[in-house]
Amino acid sequence: MAQKPDTIGALSKRSGVKVTTIRYYESIGLMREPDRSSSGQRIYGEDAVERLNFIRHTRELGFPVEAIRELIQLQTKPGEDCAIVDAIARRHLAAVRHRLSQLEALEGELKRMIVSCAGGEIGSCNVLACLSNHDDCLTDTHEKIDIPLKN
Repeated sequence: MAQKPDTIGALSKRSGVKVTTIRYYESIGLMREPDRSSSGQRIYGEDAVERLNFIRHTRELGFPVEAIRELIQLQTKPGEDCAIVDAIARRHLAAVRHRLSQLEALEGELKRMIVSCAGGEIGSCNVLACLSNHDDCLTDTHEKIDIPLKN
C-alpha cells in the first residue's frame, strides 16, 4: 500500500526540517515544486522525505548549497562515473582543511590575548588593548570566520 502524501507540516516532522526551511529549499530549487491538493495545500511523497534527509545531512557536513545542487543533479544519472561526486567531496574537504587552519590561527591569537591578561580593571585590560590594536597581533591579516554562537 502506498504511503499517504504528507502535508508540509507532516513532512517537517518526519524529516526534522523546519517548514520555513522546506519552503526556502523549494524557492532555490533544491526541492522540486510540490504537488497541490484540490484545496491548494502542498502535498509531498516519500521522495521528498528522502531528498530532505539528503539535504539536511549534506548541510550538517557543511556542504555549500551549490555543491548540494550539483550532487542532487548527479543523483539523476546513476549510471555515470562518480568521479564528479568525488571531486565535489574533495573540493569540500579542501575548504574544510582551509577553515581548520584559519580556526587554528584564531585559536592561537585568542590564547595569546587571554594569557597576556593579568586581570585587574577594564581600563588596563590587555585583551581589550589587543583587540584595539592590530599591531599586537601575531599575523598581519585575519580572515573573517563565521562561527555560530549559541547563548
